[in-house]
Amino acid sequence: MARFLVIGGGIAGTAAALALHKAGLEVAVYEAHPDSAEDIGAFLTLASNGLRALAQLDATPAVTALGFPLTSMRVVDATGAEVAHVPLGEADDPALRYRCLRRGELGAALQAEAVRRGIAVVHGARLASVEDGPDGVTAHFADGSTASGDLLIGADGLNSAVRRTTTPTAQPRYAGQHVFYGYTNAAPEAVQAGQEDAACITMTRGSTAAFGHTTSPDGETYWFARVSAPEPLTADELTDAAPTHWRDLLLPLLRKDPTPAAGIVAATTAPVLVTNATEMPNGAPWRTGRTLLVGDAAHAASPATGQGASLALEDAVILAKCLRDTPDLDSALPLYEALRRPRVEHNTTASGNISRGTQRPPRPTGATPAPAPRPGDDELIRQLDWPSTVPNQ
Repeated sequence: MARFLVIGGGIAGTAAALALHKAGLEVAVYEAHPDSAEDIGAFLTLASNGLRALAQLDATPAVTALGFPLTSMRVVDATGAEVAHVPLGEADDPALRYRCLRRGELGAALQAEAVRRGIAVVHGARLASVEDGPDGVTAHFADGSTASGDLLIGADGLNSAVRRTTTPTAQPRYAGQHVFYGYTNAAPEAVQAGQEDAACITMTRGSTAAFGHTTSPDGETYWFARVSAPEPLTADELTDAAPTHWRDLLLPLLRKDPTPAAGIVAATTAPVLVTNATEMPNGAPWRTGRTLLVGDAAHAASPATGQGASLALEDAVILAKCLRDTPDLDSALPLYEALRRPRVEHNTTASGNISRGTQRPPRPTGATPAPAPRPGDDELIRQLDWPSTVPNQ
């Protein structure tokens, strides 16, 4: 039986392992972090498409026990006036409702589910190098240990060690925004009183920042802000800031508008997290020999569309189906890439345009043909449906 090595025990890696295991394949996960609590601070939303993929992995209960559902989105302008209030995703199906939860809790839940199913999850395994050969691939770890298999799957995120080792020229790039995240149990009363729909997320199109917030059933307000900036924050700036630095930097920007945003951030006493909006350029290589990149390692996008985790879950299901339904790696991997690139690169472009405040320019006459259109909802449902055979291209 073929053996698969997954490097990275986050959302993409553990989901890939669950899918490969369901397909009857031998798989083990190798995670650099010593436990399952990496990146516990930031939160995310799983969209209906991600939850549909999760259902194909039989992992819905493990995830819907966390966080809280979101069934609608309210959009307000810089004056606080409502300009739209729309349903989110497939809100009529409890299993497919958008869900807001902490990234680390989602990763830990998926890891626990993998262990429950008998999948090996090895912590403290930091990748040092990859040895790729005609008959197999070997991962060398910093502690001197090794693991060998038929395919190595790099699911180790934006700063992928697998990608640095196998395709070092493929580098993520800055997408034009600094992104702030925070939580508070002390949001102004007007914020909670104004949230008539308890499962609603409010998006504010501010004059200096895009701001989003929602309040959990327990009364904790989750919020984020995206601020355009010409240059990314440096590594030193991200690691050396004082505990209140980012909150104090953000507040004057938000106070320019008469919206609840500044009050929510001012009430935040826990440290504010900040990162650079970053993306992988479309067309970057995903495959080298017996290695394959998935999730953010392959196609990270700015967070503006909120699709990163959901697309990683889609990757897991469709990769496992390609490996299940084709005779060998030489046919499975090109098919997987052909199925996934149009959808994920459409998201990267759309999300990057939002972050940069730009629109895609018209293609000049005689230009290289545009990428294939992303699969529509019906086609995606067919691709994800576990009992059906993966479609050929």
